[in-house]
Amino acid sequence: MSRRSRSTGLSVKAAERLRPLLESFLASTDARARIAFDPVEFPHRYTDPRDIETSALLAAALAYGRADLFRPKVEGLLRRMGPSPAAFVRELDVAGARELLHGFVYRFNVGTDVAVLLLGMGRALREHGSLEALFVRAWEAHESIHGALSDFTAALRDVPMGELRRALGKERGLHHLLPSPLGAGAAKRLNLYLRWMVRGPDAVDFGIWKRVPAAGLLIPLDTHIGRIARHLGLTRRKDLSWRTAEEVTASLRWLDEADPVRYDFALCHYGMSGVCPARPVAENCAKCLLLPTCAVGPRVLKVRIRRA
Repeated sequence: MSRRSRSTGLSVKAAERLRPLLESFLASTDARARIAFDPVEFPHRYTDPRDIETSALLAAALAYGRADLFRPKVEGLLRRMGPSPAAFVRELDVAGARELLHGFVYRFNVGTDVAVLLLGMGRALREHGSLEALFVRAWEAHESIHGALSDFTAALRDVPMGELRRALGKERGLHHLLPSPLGAGAAKRLNLYLRWMVRGPDAVDFGIWKRVPAAGLLIPLDTHIGRIARHLGLTRRKDLSWRTAEEVTASLRWLDEADPVRYDFALCHYGMSGVCPARPVAENCAKCLLLPTCAVGPRVLKVRIRRA
């Protein structure tokens, strides 16, 4: 194995120390219990792959801000969409979107923004048969997540905007919901959606998209993952950019080249749950399985960790 570029922040020796600790950490995580606190809970209500991928993209797109605020929004939309979200969006037109979304507001987004997403998914299902097929077309053209996601969101946004604006008003946060072009940000929610669809199947992720390799996925970078990644030496970068997500993922490939983002759910929920908060808690640090490779815990506990 060749020496990793210093930019990743994780050396070969550091990876060898971290791997068994992180495997034990994963084994100790009750993933099923944490699903109830994650937007992946919504697509887990369905069994048909088309309903899973449709409900998942809606849930991921709106999963920003406080969970107690976005969850009722997703819940309400899915309830009104009936037992099959895929069938609903496949038949949806502008008039139907107006009936569903008139008066809808969630933080940056209004009904027109969400209507673009739903109409775009419906068009994709009618023309390509699945959202997977639409994404795979983009993946095969680029063979990079950034390029594929850019094409994917552009295709979803190709809907009759003039008619939609007359029915529901002007869009407000469409670029936040479906960024196009993708830009330099980490695109956390889109990468989260891809993780759900591509890797697995296991207790959390579905693995229903078979034509995209898990090895090519990018970590869904948020504040929790960014903080813990720095603690573990996966990156030294402090911003939540695409470049930082690439750096964290490159480090994780030392641990599992074929499936680097399989650590995401457990690490993210370690932060989300408050066990590993922004302000470290000594009691929690003392019990942490990752303490021997953490850059912060030993300082909090005022102990010296002997590293082989």
